[in-house]
Amino acid sequence: MKKTSLSTVEIRRLQKRYHALATQLGSFDGLSQGSVMPQPPRAWIWTRKVRGKTVTVALSQEKAQKMKQAIANYRALDAIINEMREITQKLILGAPETVENAEAANRPKPALT
Repeated sequence: MKKTSLSTVEIRRLQKRYHALATQLGSFDGLSQGSVMPQPPRAWIWTRKVRGKTVTVALSQEKAQKMKQAIANYRALDAIINEMREITQKLILGAPETVENAEAANRPKPALT
């Protein structure tokens, strides 16, 4: 497997992006999962899974709009967390080894007594 190291510039760019994403984490006003769908004539339903079963709740127009926003917030949060995880993995796997870490990895482990 070919080992590729990130450049210092690339490491800084990824760290900057990670911190920018981290600042967004607390900016969501409500989070929810599921989906909201209209029901004729002027009703709405919110559907989600609870312990593997589909649960449906009737909503007013006002609550449906709030729930739609909370679901959109949750999806945005999930996308941010996924990107942060990918950046972390790139930084860990692509960062060059420090001299101390490389020497420690090549040093034999002492026998257990």
